[in-house]
Amino acid sequence: MKVAPVLNPLRAGEKVAVLLPGMGAVATTAIAGVEAVKQKLAQPVGSLTQLGHLVGDLGEPGPRLRDVLPLAPFDDLVFGGWDPIPDDVYRAAVRASVLGRHHLDPIRDRLEAIRPMPAVFDTAWVRRLDGPNVKKGTLRQKAEALQDDIRGFMQRNRCARGVMVWTGSTEVYAEPGPAHASLAAFERALDASDPTVAPSMVYAYAALKCGIPFLNGAPNLSQDIPALRELAEQQGVVTGGKDFKTGQTLMKTTLAPMLHARMLGLEGWFSTNILGNRDGEVLDDEASFKTKEVSKLGVLDQILDASHHPELYGDVEHKVTIHYYPPRGDNKEGWDAIDIFGWLGYPMQIKVNFQCRDSILAAPIALDLALLADLAQRAGERGPQEWLSFFFKSPVTAPGRSQIHDLFQQQINLHRKLREYALAAAAVAAKPAVG
Repeated sequence: MKVAPVLNPLRAGEKVAVLLPGMGAVATTAIAGVEAVKQKLAQPVGSLTQLGHLVGDLGEPGPRLRDVLPLAPFDDLVFGGWDPIPDDVYRAAVRASVLGRHHLDPIRDRLEAIRPMPAVFDTAWVRRLDGPNVKKGTLRQKAEALQDDIRGFMQRNRCARGVMVWTGSTEVYAEPGPAHASLAAFERALDASDPTVAPSMVYAYAALKCGIPFLNGAPNLSQDIPALRELAEQQGVVTGGKDFKTGQTLMKTTLAPMLHARMLGLEGWFSTNILGNRDGEVLDDEASFKTKEVSKLGVLDQILDASHHPELYGDVEHKVTIHYYPPRGDNKEGWDAIDIFGWLGYPMQIKVNFQCRDSILAAPIALDLALLADLAQRAGERGPQEWLSFFFKSPVTAPGRSQIHDLFQQQINLHRKLREYALAAAAVAAKPAVG
């Protein structure tokens, strides 16, 4: 019998630290966006937690999520993070060129007050970036320094709780190895400064050791290794990931379910992108691109299910490319050429040209994940939160469970969990006050 979640109450005025490794375009867009919304300069468009309604079993719209879920309000969020480039958030946001000065200048003093802490950074893992604001020492010393940063930040800002959301770059491709097999092996690897331990793993380790959730917005191998799964379970901490579902994959996980639902066949799906921001520069490196490619390629197989429909999806040609093109900056453009076939095998084509803004799509995801992970942590959850798959290209599941990539099935699972939390919140609210 499934046990209903029990939510720790949300206390008015309790501050929540939102800690962001990698304070580039996505992080600065998220932080500045929250400040702009607080100042009534803009609306939180794209944020499920702020504008979404609870969806019922039959798809009927219910009350606003923020009216029935005890989510931390924007006023109680305190932002911090790490980056190898020492620019404050205002300077970093201006450099990223995502938001206009009409949004940034009215909140300049608030953004200038947020400066990145020295990062755990290694050019062996992110080859196209570098900067002077980095930690020195062994991996063990860096992991302990991150824990000191987290505890110190929370103490200085009087934060009752915290969440870490990776908004940094895509690291080079890696697969689990001996150093990742158990927590004991991982900690020995920290002591030995094992080169197979990526910076994102060190951040995840530090977050989990400090008892705060870790959500992975990149396709990096990090919190999903066996060692860190073990630590999350041991510490009773929520995790989630990986790789924010933004542009082309958002379209793919929307269109592919339509093909499957209508029993239309697929011969090939060619996807290409141009992108000119820091993420595009990093992905111009072949080893980093492979990490992203694996994340993007996996979605069609699960949605289309060739094992049950070999006549429709048994021989699909699927190709993904990304090209660094500096003139576009953060304005990513994705093209999809989709070759399908219908009745009696007659061919048809779908063409998609998605001219999107990468960080504009990613920023509200980062914020929603921070708020929902904090909610799950207060409900006593631990380990990978499969119901958050809606937000990710490569959802992390419990061992032995399959990923779900269909956006609409993900939405059903998400709202099923949110309804549980809404009922738990109502039960807490109905309890008589003590004293």
